[in-house]
Amino acid sequence: MPFKVRRITTMKKFLLALAVIGAMHVSAHANAADIANGKLLVERNNCAACHGLNMNQPITPEYPKLAGQYADYSYFAMRAYQVANNNPLFGRTNPIMNAQMQSLSQRDLRDIAAYLQSLPGDLVLKK
Repeated sequence: MPFKVRRITTMKKFLLALAVIGAMHVSAHANAADIANGKLLVERNNCAACHGLNMNQPITPEYPKLAGQYADYSYFAMRAYQVANNNPLFGRTNPIMNAQMQSLSQRDLRDIAAYLQSLPGDLVLKK
């Protein structure tokens, strides 16, 4: 009898793990970023005015090259500009970027970040 109980418990654990993996898979697709929308948002917000052609030729060295940047990094950087005034521990301050980010949703930020990552760039990731 103990073997049967142990087998049922193992089966329950397996099914629970399978359900969790399935939920993560569905969640990942539900939260997938929209690169086309990211491109539209970048164009609509005139990001090229500072970050340059294809987000890879900033108008001055003070502005970063964004093409090819990891989406996670770009998202969190934009989010930090968005919350700068409300959270000084997390926020970044730059008057232009703070203003640019205010009208965007977190979904928009993810879309922009995915678009930026999709662009070919010449970022130096390792030296």
